[in-house]
Amino acid sequence: HERREEVIQYIYRKYGRDRAGLAATVICYRPKSALREVGKVFGLSDDVLNRLSKAIWGWGEDNIVQEHIREAGLDPRDHRLGSTLSLARELIGFPRHLSQHVGGFVITRGKLSESVPIENAAMEDRTVIEWDKDDLDTLRMLKIDVLALGMLTCIRKGFELLAQHKGEAWSLATVPPEQPDVYDMLCKADSVGVFQVESRAQMTMLPRLRPRKFYDLVVEVAIVRPGPIQGDMVHPYLRRRLGQEPETYPKEELREVLHKTYGVPLFQEQAMRIAIVAAGFTPSESDQLRRAMATFRRVGTIHTLRAKFIDGMTGRGYDKDFAERCFNQIEGFGEYGFPESHAASFALLVYVSAWMKCRYPAVFACAILNAQPMGFYAPAQLVRDARDHGVEVRPVDVNASDWDNTLETAANGALALRLGFRGIAGCRAKDIEALLKARGFGYRSLHELWRRSGLGPAALETLAKADAFGSLGLDRRRALWQIHALDEGQLPLFDAELEDAAETGWPSHIPAEDLQAALPDMSLGEHVVEDYTALGLSLRAHPLKLLRHRLQPLKVVPSRDLAQARNNGRLRVAGLVLVRQRPGTASGVIFMTLEDETGVANIVVWPKVFEEFRRIVLTSRLIGIEGTLQREGLVIHVIAEKAVDLSHLLNDLGQEDGNWDRAVANADEVKRAVTGDQRLMRLKSRDFH
Repeated sequence: HERREEVIQYIYRKYGRDRAGLAATVICYRPKSALREVGKVFGLSDDVLNRLSKAIWGWGEDNIVQEHIREAGLDPRDHRLGSTLSLARELIGFPRHLSQHVGGFVITRGKLSESVPIENAAMEDRTVIEWDKDDLDTLRMLKIDVLALGMLTCIRKGFELLAQHKGEAWSLATVPPEQPDVYDMLCKADSVGVFQVESRAQMTMLPRLRPRKFYDLVVEVAIVRPGPIQGDMVHPYLRRRLGQEPETYPKEELREVLHKTYGVPLFQEQAMRIAIVAAGFTPSESDQLRRAMATFRRVGTIHTLRAKFIDGMTGRGYDKDFAERCFNQIEGFGEYGFPESHAASFALLVYVSAWMKCRYPAVFACAILNAQPMGFYAPAQLVRDARDHGVEVRPVDVNASDWDNTLETAANGALALRLGFRGIAGCRAKDIEALLKARGFGYRSLHELWRRSGLGPAALETLAKADAFGSLGLDRRRALWQIHALDEGQLPLFDAELEDAAETGWPSHIPAEDLQAALPDMSLGEHVVEDYTALGLSLRAHPLKLLRHRLQPLKVVPSRDLAQARNNGRLRVAGLVLVRQRPGTASGVIFMTLEDETGVANIVVWPKVFEEFRRIVLTSRLIGIEGTLQREGLVIHVIAEKAVDLSHLLNDLGQEDGNWDRAVANADEVKRAVTGDQRLMRLKSRDFH
């Protein structure tokens, strides 16, 4: 995904900007953005707008509920607030502005301007068409998508690291296939960071599907999708695969279509073949069905084929229930379904990324961190997973780190992961470029670093807050103290005391007592808070390790003990909130992932419980859950019955409140919709873009 712009510029060079342009996308108001913009017009304060924003989760106008506003401590009967809510509801779904498609090109034979309206994009060297993909589809104009995958970047960087540190040359085509240890790892749902199978739903499916060959991964990629789920095809497939149900076919003619998936349709091509073989569709009608699947969400024409499809199947002797399930699956493909060919391509990346994680965990961790933003998890979870797999992770340091994360050889010959400067909040690449250029054989003191690199106090403070001066014998507090002693008005290049500084690291006019003030040591909790604020993670300790003594009286069970807990027994768990998701196929059920110092716990929150504890689920950084444990094989969930906000305990770790937002996973749906202002959102791109 880092090289997408190269492809885009190649297209512009090959066809010319007068013949090639990117399609537009229409950005529409959602509840949060509508509330913010209307609220600004009515003069609501930022504090009120933030509280309104935190009270909402979802896209439709039904998500602006007065009861939720009251829970946020606001009175919807207030005239200004009431008017804001009323007008915001009307604004939802209305176009806000025109943006550019991530990679949807229109290429014309003649001048682009003779066919479509165009304009210059805000980005340099880009031309944008003022119509979106729906407009282009209505006018039967071809759009070519230039998409990208973050995992391809990760794998490329992993191969480069293997060549550099192991002398091994690999490619997608040469990775050894069908390695048992790779499938063993996947069967245990040990798939953090692995392409496509790292989500909670996929991790739940892996131990049930138990992949042992490549085609199993093709099915794994495709089965956790709205199409098979909506068509109720998942459980029949699993039962037949495990021998718990006989493999049957309504008619022998479907065996050829469905034999690879035990008689259960899972792929888009199978749905189209069923339409021809079992429902009597002509190839052109089947293609019409394919088009209807592709446009279902925005046009909704697929229902016009329902009667023909079901009547066609029942008229040929098929059971009506089977026919309806097949069509329900087709409707699910309109939401998001996989063709078999697409699933096979993705399955290759699943296998290669799993192989790299299994065989070279340090290389995989370094590569995926350097490919951020991408994937499901934040760097904190990726680093934690690497350490769980025996990788030594070393802190960011001015004398050892580069901009990217790097690999170093440990004393035992294994590869260790050195964190890079790119993970520091507010750190600028041009500052690090200056630091690296002047580093040479290393810096002996902070003053020497300042003098040689030319970094200003602001850049030095950013490094100090990340505790990057460890090799100079300075923790973050002492480094900040010395930075404040620097004289920004002095020109170090012409300092008469340079010789003095070369010997001691500091000019003699700075009193020794100023540099060696009796500063109190920072507590471990204070360091952890600052680590999370600056880096989004801590190598020192997990916050829950420091709070365990506060949780034990509450009888909170560590995540690692859930495997030994009694099935259907009641218990309490607590952890940092990593992910909150509400899939469209889950009938309003919320799935949460919590992390403590021992592992993660998967929580299921039914709609009724969510409504009772809505504010806590949406706003808590540290949450406690009381509920019932459910176990199916290796899959463990806690069914929530009560929730309590424990975020105040995090404040006890340090003297200042930390920023825990960077510890939340990329896939958290609440985090991804913190505000409607895109400039304020730290959005993480998904694998599909």
